Amino acid sequence: MLKHRGFPGRLPGTDFQFTIRRANPKGVTPIVRRERYRDRRSPDKRADLAFMASLWAHFGTEPFERGNLDAGRLSWLFGREVLPYDDPFDPESYEAMLVIDEQAARAAFPEAFEEGTE
Repeated sequence: MLKHRGFPGRLPGTDFQFTIRRANPKGVTPIVRRERYRDRRSPDKRADLAFMASLWAHFGTEPFERGNLDAGRLSWLFGREVLPYDDPFDPESYEAMLVIDEQAARAAFPEAFEEGTE
């Protein structure tokens, strides 16, 4: 499992994790598309924004390996702002390649693309 050095481990001051420390011995947690409803709590929205800003700062438009990125946090963006790069895509692989859909991400999280957001 690739560890993304320099990527924030969590949202500061919260328990919202962005990365995992080690591979799950019971099997890889799959990435699935989760619906973001309008009534989500403010801290959840802040975590999505901070995670998107971190992804953009770390990877930009380049494809990236899932590695130690948290599947739960990725799932909130998957299928909209973060898309599969591989065909066929394996949602249960730490080596799965992903890419940011810049247009969708800018529309959903414009603040994530402002300087100094990460």
